[in-house]
Order: sequence, then structure tokens, then C-alpha cells
Amino acid sequence: MRSGAQPVNLWSSADHARAYLERSAHRPWREAAYEQLLEVVPTAPRRVLDLGCGDGEVTSRIVAAHPAVEAVACDFSQEMLGRARERFVGASSVTVVEHDLDAPLPSDWGTFDLVVSAFAIHHVVDDRKRALYGEVFHALDPGGTFCNLEHVASTTPELHEAFLRAVGAEEDPSNKLVAVEPQLEWLRSVGFEQVDCLYKWREVALLAGIRP
Repeated sequence: MRSGAQPVNLWSSADHARAYLERSAHRPWREAAYEQLLEVVPTAPRRVLDLGCGDGEVTSRIVAAHPAVEAVACDFSQEMLGRARERFVGASSVTVVEHDLDAPLPSDWGTFDLVVSAFAIHHVVDDRKRALYGEVFHALDPGGTFCNLEHVASTTPELHEAFLRAVGAEEDPSNKLVAVEPQLEWLRSVGFEQVDCLYKWREVALLAGIRP
């Protein structure tokens, strides 16, 4: 998002969501990123919250690897919610709920030992990102893990353009990208420990921390 521009989020559009899913199905770099995320998931997670779950891809992978886990997956896109609900038909351990990350996380969801997000939080403005990190901290049980597989800002415009070329994408006005280091500091400031960027390929980064 350009400095001074009004925030834009196109993800309420079904056409935008469908176009994204069609493109993402043909991106091998995404598969590598998901594998890195799964490596950080605790050995036997009890409850997982997926923020901005999209069509349920990440939740599905976690449930496949850990069949005993209970999952809550949230999104605000009606297109994505429909696809996620279809994916988890008959899966009593997965609850798909409508929630906009611009709003505070509901307290009645309970607590989790794992909170994940993949390519979603960069769609909210920076102040909301910081507030959301604090809400995630309080939604976690002590010892719980937060994994944010995120689209982050490059350090130069040239590197950003190189990333877009590498992934065959155009600029998305919904994006509000922040570099890795400020986000790691935000995580530390709300109380997370063992904070690090555990994986990075161009503008794809896995940020993680643990609630002590």
C-alpha cells in the first residue's frame, strides 16, 4: 500500500478470491513454504486456530499430520469460507467460522496451544497487525506457539519487483507489507519469546514465537 493511500482490501470479492486460488495452485514455492510451517508445528498440538484460513489449506495439512487436533479456522471472504466448509464436511474436529481480522479476536473461542496464519495478516493495516499479535499472545496457552507464514516487504523497490517477477504476480492493492525485523520486534514487545524468522524466500517469511 502506498504511503497516504486509503486502506484497500479486495478479499470480499469472490472473483478476487477465485483468481488467487487459481494462481496459487501453480506455485511450487508455496509448497516449500507450507513444508517449513509444518516443521515448526508442535509435536502433538491439542487446539489450533488458523487466522485467515482461506480455503482451509493450512488447517487441512495440520489435521492430516495430527489427526487428534481440534481446529478453529476463520476467514471473512464468503468464497473462501464456502470452500473451507466444503473441504471439512464431516470433519467434526474442524470448525470454520466467519471473522474479519480487522476486528478483535473473540474471547469465546477459548485458548489454543497453536495459532497459525498463512498469507493473511499482511492485508490488515500496521496498527491492527500489532494489536492482533497481542491478541494472539493472549489466545495462546502458556508454552503455545504462533507461526505466521507471511508476505513481507522487501528492503528495496528493486527486490520487490524481482519478487513479483519470480512468482508471476501483479501488485495487489490489498497488501500492506512490513519487513521482517519490525514484525519480530512487535512479537517480542507483546511478550513472545524464542522469536525468529525461521524461513525466508524473497518476500515469503515464516515468523514464529512462543508464549512463555
